[in-house]
Amino acid sequence: MPIVSIDFGSKLSKEQKQAVAKGVTGTIAAATGVPQESVIVIINEVDRDNIAKAGVLFSDRT
Repeated sequence: MPIVSIDFGSKLSKEQKQAVAKGVTGTIAAATGVPQESVIVIINEVDRDNIAKAGVLFSDRT
C-alpha cells in the first residue's frame, strides 16, 4: 500500500486538498498498478514559522 506524504508551507482550501489527493492518487495508481483504494495521501500544512530557507524563516521573508 503506497503512502504519500506531502508538506505545504501554506494553507490549502478543502477543494485544493481534494484535488491534490485525487491527482496524486491517480498518478501513483497508474505508475504502480495498485488500485486507487490502496493509496493513502497525507497532506501536512506546515506553519511558515517552522520552515526556513538559507537560514531565514519563511514568515520573515517579504
